[in-house]
Amino acid sequence: MDHVVQYIKENSHKKLNLELLAGVSHLSKYHFTRIFTARVGMTPVAFVNRERLHKAVQLLAEGGQKTILEISIQCGFESVSAFNTLFKKHYGQTPSEVRSRARKNSNYSAILSNKQAELPPLELYNNHSTDNPLLRRVWDKMITTRELPGYEVAYVRHVGSYLDTRDAWDKLGQWASQQGLTPRQHSFIGISWDDLNFTDEMACRYDACITLPGGFQQHGHAPEIQFQTFSGGLYAVYPYYDTVEKFVLAYQNVFNLWLPNSQYEADDRPSLEFCLNDPAQDPEGKVKVDLYVPIKHK
Repeated sequence: MDHVVQYIKENSHKKLNLELLAGVSHLSKYHFTRIFTARVGMTPVAFVNRERLHKAVQLLAEGGQKTILEISIQCGFESVSAFNTLFKKHYGQTPSEVRSRARKNSNYSAILSNKQAELPPLELYNNHSTDNPLLRRVWDKMITTRELPGYEVAYVRHVGSYLDTRDAWDKLGQWASQQGLTPRQHSFIGISWDDLNFTDEMACRYDACITLPGGFQQHGHAPEIQFQTFSGGLYAVYPYYDTVEKFVLAYQNVFNLWLPNSQYEADDRPSLEFCLNDPAQDPEGKVKVDLYVPIKHK
């Protein structure tokens, strides 16, 4: 993450996107966005915009002959309208107003820079309470690590809100019953492929999966039944029992709180949601899930 932060600072004037920045970090886009946000305190996109705005303030205060359009281009904004909108939202004034005030007050750019208080000092974003014995004991009881084998799975893909995956599970459950695959012998696993911070809720991809026995015939099934393989490896296991709506907090707890303070970092494999009950049969309508987050030693 230090390397990515430095890369953004040196290249904020260029076209930057999540795919490129994730490549700099050598992580998948999915893991990169979660870890960057946890470490830095804001999303990668917000950080890029912050750096561009900071540079724009400096250029406006220099009092040169560059137009607002030229400054917006030099700072990496795709259009002057986007630059003006974001600048006013961030500073409460337009670039032209800042330039005018900076000509009257040589310290005005420094005053504006001090308003960028939404980000903690960068040298502090690794300063976590790793030596707190109480927190360490709590995490040790809550999260365990486990090696998983590889899995062959059948799955039904759902595209839409993560709160509306029931239809995919119903289709998979009916098919599994026809194949003689039961929860007693096989695991039901959900995979949430997209991060809601960067993907529209109705465009999120979710796979409802069931593990398969060795040698299972994967041909001749209904078109909505697809197959894939999960590689094994080391995972952090976070047990969750609450409503579906709050399940996002399980990811936040692992990626934002536990992972930065641990001896591990995220590995580039999908997180696995082992479903341990049917919420429709639960007295309180809650889901019981073991969240497996792929990790590797730092």
